Amino acid sequence: MTGARDRDRGREGASLRQLLRWPTALEREIARRYLKSRRASGRVSLITAIATGGVAVGVCALIVVLGVMNGLRNDLRERILVANPHLRILTYGSGLRLDDWRTIMNLVRQEPGVLAAAPEVLSQSVISTGADYAEGVNVLGFDPDTGSMAVTTLPHALNRGDFSFKPTRDGVDGAIVLGARLAERMTVYPGDVVTLVAAKPPPVNRALGVGVPRYWRFEVTGTFDTGMFLYDNQFVVISRETAQRFTGLGDAVSGIQVRLADPWQAPEIGRRIERKLGYPYRTLDWQAQNSTLFSALKLEKVAMGLIIFFIMVVAAFNIVATLTMVVTEKTREIGILKAMGLSPAAVGRVFLAQGAIIGLTGVSIGLVAGLLLSAAVDRGHLIRIDPSIYFIDHLPIQVEPSDVMIVLAGSFLLAVVATLHPSRSASRLMPVEAIRFE
Repeated sequence: MTGARDRDRGREGASLRQLLRWPTALEREIARRYLKSRRASGRVSLITAIATGGVAVGVCALIVVLGVMNGLRNDLRERILVANPHLRILTYGSGLRLDDWRTIMNLVRQEPGVLAAAPEVLSQSVISTGADYAEGVNVLGFDPDTGSMAVTTLPHALNRGDFSFKPTRDGVDGAIVLGARLAERMTVYPGDVVTLVAAKPPPVNRALGVGVPRYWRFEVTGTFDTGMFLYDNQFVVISRETAQRFTGLGDAVSGIQVRLADPWQAPEIGRRIERKLGYPYRTLDWQAQNSTLFSALKLEKVAMGLIIFFIMVVAAFNIVATLTMVVTEKTREIGILKAMGLSPAAVGRVFLAQGAIIGLTGVSIGLVAGLLLSAAVDRGHLIRIDPSIYFIDHLPIQVEPSDVMIVLAGSFLLAVVATLHPSRSASRLMPVEAIRFE
């Protein structure tokens, strides 16, 4: 009866708490030996290398993919904020008009978290070089400021000329700066003259009885290249005073640009400013303007992470198969170790240590490979993409420490969990049965 009870207790194997104890030096040494080839070369066995490689590939892929999604999000945010302020102060109604903008701007500048504020004029028009071709453009009028307290970084994106808005020739209504792609497509260079149709309703000609639009002639004094396809392809910039005349606003402006210390606090600060100013003033933050784009990027990051995570699941099954084969192959040795006094829990920890070594080695290799690959692709601009579709011309990768820690912890934990079944199977082997037929 006692022998039967001992045999049944042995078949139960080690408990989970016993398996998860830190392995002793003897258990770690046995695990290390089991990972090697049966030959005397001392090399790692092929199945161990395959299992380790599966974990490494999974970790590397996860780091790169999450870095790509982070890079797309951050790069798009930076490029959007080149010409877009963190926050805009606007008014309700069909007319985009702010008359007492000086008073409002002073109040906004006093709000905590606000670094700078400046007036702006927004409009649309049709641009032409005098030839048969013309196209629609977005007209932005603002006070240029290239200092550290500028609202946007658009002045720093100049690749030709300057933002002084000082024409060098007579017979023009002012100076204009074009997006680089727009200027290239229309074959326009600094010093050339372009024509814009006035944005305000045209006055009625008494002789003809119809409205006759006014054509404004501008001298091109520079071009800017933000790297954002939308801005470089459709935006033109003129001075605020000229834009006020061009749009017929007089002394009014379209809104107020606001730069914040923390762009991610834009919705909260915007709500505070709305409560402070009251009706008819409203705020529009950069996240709300691009909410669809950033929501899609966030969803895509989660989806891609889950898809690549299945590589780790496949690697986990590989670890299970590997250790199961090792248990079968080492049945005789396990029986001898138990007969020599090694407890079932110690035998289980030997194989748990094997899985932990495979997981730790694979995670380490995958971490190094993922970081190196991410840095090479990002800094070398190795993957080019169509800017007309994705707004940017290359694939950016930005690895965030929080993502790396989650990937490393999750991958290592998955590798350890995969070893539990083979470890418990090894701990259940009875010494007599293991060496009976040897």
